[in-house]
This record gives sequence, C-alpha cells and structure tokens, in this order.
Amino acid sequence: MSTRALLIAALVAATVPTTATAAAVTPMIPLQHTAVQPAPLPTDQCLAQLKRHCYSPQQIQAAYDVNPLYARGITGKGRTIVIVDSFGSPTIQHDLEVFDKQFGLPDTQVEVLKWGEVPPFDPTDPDQSGWAGESTLDVEAAHAVAPGAKIVLVETAVAETEGPVGVPEMMSAINHLVNAGEGDVVSMSWGTGERHFPGYEVGDYTSLTSQRYAFQNAAKHGVTLAASSGDGGGAPAGIGGFWPSSDPLVTAIGGTHLDLDNTGKRVNPDSAWTGSGGYVSQVFDRPAYQNGVKSVVGAKRGTPDISLDADPDGGLWIYSSYDPKAPGWWLGGGTSQSSPLFAGVVALADQAVGHRLGQIDNQIYRPHAQGIVDVTAGQTGANGYPAVPGYDHATGVGTLDAARFVAGLR
Repeated sequence: MSTRALLIAALVAATVPTTATAAAVTPMIPLQHTAVQPAPLPTDQCLAQLKRHCYSPQQIQAAYDVNPLYARGITGKGRTIVIVDSFGSPTIQHDLEVFDKQFGLPDTQVEVLKWGEVPPFDPTDPDQSGWAGESTLDVEAAHAVAPGAKIVLVETAVAETEGPVGVPEMMSAINHLVNAGEGDVVSMSWGTGERHFPGYEVGDYTSLTSQRYAFQNAAKHGVTLAASSGDGGGAPAGIGGFWPSSDPLVTAIGGTHLDLDNTGKRVNPDSAWTGSGGYVSQVFDRPAYQNGVKSVVGAKRGTPDISLDADPDGGLWIYSSYDPKAPGWWLGGGTSQSSPLFAGVVALADQAVGHRLGQIDNQIYRPHAQGIVDVTAGQTGANGYPAVPGYDHATGVGTLDAARFVAGLR
C-alpha cells in the first residue's frame, strides 16, 4: 500500500493509529472521500452541515498573516514551486482555474513534466485516482499561499510505495529540475518508513542513502526541500524515521488544527493535529541545526520541524474533476496539505529576500527566530506526543506568522 500523504477529504472521519507499531507500519492514512459538494461552504455552514471546519484560501492567508506581504507585492512572483507526485492529474490546469475563479485568485499556468512513460489516466484505477487527488491538493494548496509563483507538477510513471519502489524516478526528476535551474522550493507530500528500505534491519542504509543525491544536489543549488512528516501520529525512538522528511536536507512539515471563524480570525490558539507525524530517524544523525533541541531528539534527526494546518477538521476547499463521475469540491487535510502550504510560504520568502533560502531549517531553528509561534496544546493520538513549550515531536518548533518570519530572515 502506498504511504504517500494521501488527502483526507470531507465527510469522512479521520482514524489514526494509536499504537507505535501501527503508526510505524502505515504512517499515512488513505481515506476515500465520498460525496463532493457542488460549491464550497463558509465555515459556519460547514460546522452546521458537515460537523467540521472548512476554509477558503483567504482564511488560510489571514491565519498565516501573508496579507502584509501581498500588500508589498510579495506573491511568489518570479519563484517556482515544484510538486512531485506519481501519475498526476489530467485535469490539473482546468481544476486550478475553477479554484481560482471561485476564490478570486490569479490564474497561473501549471507546467507539467511527465517523467517516464506515464500511463494514460484511468479514473477507475484507485491508485491513479488517489494520486490525482493528491496532485490536485498539492497544487491548489501551494497556489493558495503563493498565487504569483510558477508551479511545476512532476508526474512520475511509477507509484511510490513502501521502501524504494517509485523513489528512484522521483529523485531522478528532482535532480533533472535542479540541474535545469527549475525550482526554488520542492514539496513532497509522500514518504515511506526508513525501515522499509532493504538492509535496514542489519544496519545497512545504502539503499536509502543512495537516493539522496538529488537532495545533495538541491542543497548545492540553494533549493529548499519540504516534505510531509506523516499522518500516523508518530512513533517512539527506535522504530525509525519517515523519509524523505527524516532527511537532514529536508524540512519536515507536521500538522496542526486551526480553529478559525469565517474571516480567518482565530477562535482558539492552534493545537497539534492528532495525526501529525513525529519520528526519530535511525539512519541520520542529529543535524547541527537541531543541536539546540538535543534534549528532545537525542543523537538522531527528529521530526517534524514546523507545522501548518493539516487536520481534516479544518481542511482547505479543493476542486477536482479528474473523475468525470464526481466533479466538485472536497476538503483537503493531512500533512499532504501542510507541506505545499509551507512551500508557498518559502516562495513568498524567496521573493521578499531576493534569493533562494536553501536549507531553511537553519532559519527555523535560530534562537529567537522571528515569526515562529509555539504550539502548546493538543497531542498526536492517544499514545502520541504532546505539544509542549519549545520543540516537540507533535509540531516541531511550532507554526508561523509569515509576515514576521519573512521580516526576520537574514
């Protein structure tokens, strides 16, 4: 079963494994959305009719304080966000245009890179349909935050599944784009447990580390890498990490619950989403930027680094028509949503500072980093990690205020 950060859509209650074993085996929760909506509803009507929060791009923009950046012309213009998914969606451009028209966002042309012999789309194939939903969520979420940024959607021909299956094609595509100078930030809403790579049980990690060449090349070119931290609620040290978010060259994006009113104003402070993935790598040592939190992560790389909205009870409205029998609006969710949201913030920041930020963890973990907002409520599942003052495996350093974060970059 694929372990990508599959969308968690409206009208389906999220179920999250509460044991360490289950969380380690299936860190991503593949849930199917049922009935789609003919039009997006405001939050108060969602609460009344769907029994959950739902948000527009404008509410997300307000929540993360990006409007002061827009007022300065900082929309991501001149920057490129790369989204990497298997198979992609045949209707991605049309669906983004419907999304934009509904919410008054500027249109942008999605550049699609088909990497390999991508099979013709079959909406009755659940794997292809799942990836089409993932692709749609990734593109629309990133665009919701950075509406002026260019988007490149990489569609690979092999589905990413547990272990290395599908990963070589994704790494090859990323490496190609880095060498071509295409892309300032890469968002990866997928992943697999470190322990599913051959050799892991005997301490031979080369089947995983040999795939890092694309990340190492990206780091040399100043490209920021972001990946979903997982939707399984985390697991204690010794179980292993969730890659690529466990890679020290990648920023691991966890999940929070947002409680907003119809305007995007917070009703309550952010809290940890129960499914937010937090892990301790067995493969990678603690990077220097985490030295200040070594009392929490120990000698190894810990995740997540930072968190944004991921609770399906508070998902972003998404439009899709890749399934001709069920076009319409549904709610995103999971760390599939938080990773592209964060990639949008990075695109804004790149434009604001006038250069690529590269390994942005160096900025996130700076002592007294401006714009980092601690999350101290909630926990990841009944047996998961609590959100506490300072760094934790529920939400990392917390969440962010984009305007203040960008203003504090150096």
